[in-house]
Amino acid sequence: MLNPDLKLNPKIFDQDVEKKATRDGYGEALAELGEKNKDVVVLTADLSESTRCEKFAAKFPERFFECGVAEQNMAAIAAGLGVSGKIPFISSYATFSPGKNWETIRTTIIYNNSNVKIAGHHAGIMTGPDGATHQATEDIAVTRCWPGIKVLVPCDSIEAKKVTLAAGETDGPIYLRFTRDKSPIITTEDTPFNIDKMQTFWLSDNPQSVIFTTGYMLYYSLFAAKELEETGINVLVANASTIKPLDGQTILDLVNQTGNAVTVEDHQTTGGLGGAIAEFLAENRPVPLEFVGLKDTFAESGKPEELIEKYGMGIEAIKDAVKKAIKRKSL
Repeated sequence: MLNPDLKLNPKIFDQDVEKKATRDGYGEALAELGEKNKDVVVLTADLSESTRCEKFAAKFPERFFECGVAEQNMAAIAAGLGVSGKIPFISSYATFSPGKNWETIRTTIIYNNSNVKIAGHHAGIMTGPDGATHQATEDIAVTRCWPGIKVLVPCDSIEAKKVTLAAGETDGPIYLRFTRDKSPIITTEDTPFNIDKMQTFWLSDNPQSVIFTTGYMLYYSLFAAKELEETGINVLVANASTIKPLDGQTILDLVNQTGNAVTVEDHQTTGGLGGAIAEFLAENRPVPLEFVGLKDTFAESGKPEELIEKYGMGIEAIKDAVKKAIKRKSL
């Protein structure tokens, strides 16, 4: 069942569940942060509308910097602002930032522990018709390997606003991952959020497996859990909105109940949430682990829901992965 303590959207499983893009929550939070703190500044690389920076730009034009198609310059400027007492948010498509400007971010922002928030938009195959060149499916891997950075991936637009607000109040470099298309609203304004804690969204008595998931794929994971329960397979579903640093204690608490796990993400399974969970469990509690996500491939252009099915990331694929993990535990 849905965790009642989290005050989740009661219409999650309804046909008419409200949908909104996570990037919209980011834009709302920027405007709010700008009101609260005069040190918040926003930079973009010719993508103010797509990355939802336009509200901030309209309200605080003196604190908004349009850098043009120059992602490396944007990162370097932000690095200087970040070590000078400002709180810069840099906004672009994730394939360009942290993709194209990876080395500049590494050397100017991360190495100097500059207080910059890197907002990577249009992430995952959720980007759909823009195709492989714009579907960032490696961004978690290339950011979480940086020393000292936090990596945050909200599950819906409401959590995206909370994540952005929390980032603005947290010192040090942070990567924020957002999607282009609308996705179901899972949480509510009353759902608690803690940047350091992983939350269990689906509870079961005597769970047989646990699903660790991130981003909008939480929605698919919850549906899979509901359908599995109807067939007598009880699972837990945990939302990993913070991938670095991982909430190790919660991971251990959940895995100790099940003895196996599944990871679900819109990202390459190599280096993403799956890689992070695998590394942690290998060191602390080795158990059978199955991965749902892109498997060493680029995706093609298409509707997001079609791509999710084509690349084995849908509800049935998650259910199959759970059954495999449970079976491996019994061997």
